[in-house]
Amino acid sequence: MPEEDLPKAEPEAEAAPPPAQQELDAEVRRESARRSRRSFVAAGAAAAAGYGFYRWIGGSEVVGRQPLPLRKAYDANAAISRAIFHEGNLAPTYSRGKAVADLRTNGFYGLGSELVPESWRLQLVGVEDPRKHPQYADDVTAWNYEYSADGSAGSERAGGMTPQAHRRGSGEAGPSASALAPGTPGLLLTMDDLRKLPHHDLVTEFKCIEGWSEIASWGGVRLTDLIAAYPPARLADGGLPRYVYMETPDGDYYCGYDMAAARHPQSLLAYEMGGKPITRWHGAPLRLHMPIKYGYKQIKRIGLIAYTDVKPDDYWTKLGYDWYAGL
Repeated sequence: MPEEDLPKAEPEAEAAPPPAQQELDAEVRRESARRSRRSFVAAGAAAAAGYGFYRWIGGSEVVGRQPLPLRKAYDANAAISRAIFHEGNLAPTYSRGKAVADLRTNGFYGLGSELVPESWRLQLVGVEDPRKHPQYADDVTAWNYEYSADGSAGSERAGGMTPQAHRRGSGEAGPSASALAPGTPGLLLTMDDLRKLPHHDLVTEFKCIEGWSEIASWGGVRLTDLIAAYPPARLADGGLPRYVYMETPDGDYYCGYDMAAARHPQSLLAYEMGGKPITRWHGAPLRLHMPIKYGYKQIKRIGLIAYTDVKPDDYWTKLGYDWYAGL
């Protein structure tokens, strides 16, 4: 007889577990229920705490478009970075052959109108005994920068305006809180004054916070040499100012730096790129190259350098970025 025709045996009834096992299973189910309730309550409390923390941050005072707790986190990160990566460390350098022919242009704030080169002066403020220098002026803010009548032609990508329509500090961040008051004495330096200082060449990597980088060749004078030639005035307690402030001639762009970063041996006041004078869109006639900082700290077309013991205003910090900007 085929196997499939054989009568099927009835399955045996499953024997009940012994009483001890039944009690153990019941205890496991009770404990599982307790833990499930406890986990649900804990998860709910954690969610409520997280939401409350989120609301607390969102309702905090806003500093530079960042809630105060996040701004303090920026400052804490900067302190940790300074401790681990000392600002005296040197950025890597490269052979000139690795440099690009023309660095990518980015960031056109303060460049909208074409400056007449002969009208450019570097306002230098906070200098020790400024009257002893032939470049002394009773009011550096009275200096008149001149712009080409058609200087805005082709500057749409920079968001430029004609000189007549320009309003100081018209960028998104608004005017600087560190702008000079009328009547501020100081020095008015020419490019010839700067060229008298030792010339330095530097081939380093320019890094943008947007995620791109390129190696470029720079030429100019070290900021530390400018500071040595025109040292800052001492404070009342005999100390030196802790910061350096820079802005463009029209005040549209401005940056603040620690004195340590300004005195870094690779912080360069550049007037050459690739062995040639820098162009308008790269910040002619004078810009900062600071390879230990991101590009948004490397101000173009510098019109003012001021020594100060008050932490200076900073364009991108007001728009939510980090003031430190260290790499």
